[in-house]
Amino acid sequence: MPKRMLARAIASWLAIFCLGGVGLAAEPVKIGFSMALTGGNASIGKQILVAFQIWRDDVNAKGGLLGRPVELVYYDDQTNPASVPGIYAKLLDVDKVDLLVGPYATNMVTPAIPIIMQHGMVTIGIAANAANSRFHYPRYFSMIPSGPEPKLAFSKGFLELAAAQKPMPRRLAILGADSEYALNATDGARENAKAMGFEIVYDQHYPPSNQDFVPTLRAVKAANPEVLYVASYPPDSVGIIRAANEIGFEAKMFGGAMIGPSTTALAMQLGPLLNGLVNLDTSWAARNGINPSVVALTRKYQAQAPGLGIDPLGYTFPPYGYAACEVLAEAVRATNSLDHEKIAAYIHGHHFETLVGPIDFGPDGEWMKADMAFTQYQRITGHELDQFRDATHLPVLWPPEHKTGDLIYPYAKARE
Repeated sequence: MPKRMLARAIASWLAIFCLGGVGLAAEPVKIGFSMALTGGNASIGKQILVAFQIWRDDVNAKGGLLGRPVELVYYDDQTNPASVPGIYAKLLDVDKVDLLVGPYATNMVTPAIPIIMQHGMVTIGIAANAANSRFHYPRYFSMIPSGPEPKLAFSKGFLELAAAQKPMPRRLAILGADSEYALNATDGARENAKAMGFEIVYDQHYPPSNQDFVPTLRAVKAANPEVLYVASYPPDSVGIIRAANEIGFEAKMFGGAMIGPSTTALAMQLGPLLNGLVNLDTSWAARNGINPSVVALTRKYQAQAPGLGIDPLGYTFPPYGYAACEVLAEAVRATNSLDHEKIAAYIHGHHFETLVGPIDFGPDGEWMKADMAFTQYQRITGHELDQFRDATHLPVLWPPEHKTGDLIYPYAKARE
């Protein structure tokens, strides 16, 4: 009897121990972030959120991270930089998230970094232009192919295309929002312009809340530039393009780093007004169906998009959101921990193969190699979605190794 009682006691103890172990193993790994779900960048933020959710479902179907399911904890930052520090303080101090990813956009990433630094956490910002250039925080990484000189990358291809024309147009106008993203991009444009021999005849910033761009474009036109470079977010991109059309803007080349046209709804809304615009574009690989992993992601995304009322194609931003999660997950698995010192060291020291291509991270968490492209909207005749499904109307002009079409120059000719 004593042996039987001892055996039962041991069995009971083992059962309790094992059940407790399952309970601990089932405790989720919480990944926190803020995202623009309302406000001017909501059309992009909602795409990235879906990409994060697709990745979460994919990774959980394969057993999660460290044998634990992944849970996303997030809040709407309303496209308002002032709301970001409070959100990240809550994620870290109240929600006690294990990992961070995001947020989206330079204007939101920059105010998040000081809070993240205080807690010694790793994050991978989405599509942020040189957000870490002032902080030099060694646990920040950037998911955008702008390379080791991010400020320059947002205008280099555009100005190289202009400089290659015969005769070279010299008179350059620079226009951008008075916000972190546009300030970094226009700083780079100014530096590139000086190196390439352009004369800057107009160089101004406008308030991010500006809605009427006709007076602004009239002032640009009065300076008589041959080339206009613009750095803008979605709402102001639309306003600038419409104003240029309204006043009959006639520069020889127009475009730059305007984020708005990369969202399908805005591209459909603008339709033929986009013709001739030469713009930064990171969607060319997805639009051309080059990478099977990107194709698989966009199929999952596009299956959900109609029911969610979001961008129907999702070529530009979801791949980078998904890739950020891929990098973070690989570092967690490789270090077998949630230790942020180990995770950051692994990311800095290793090569990554992601669905957006190979990535090595250098100083300030930027990519070691740039992979930016500039495209031109050509021969758009209406507002139908099908015109934006592939690259027929959006050939790659730069860099040369990705070129799929020729620049229609000058701008007026592309609008005929």
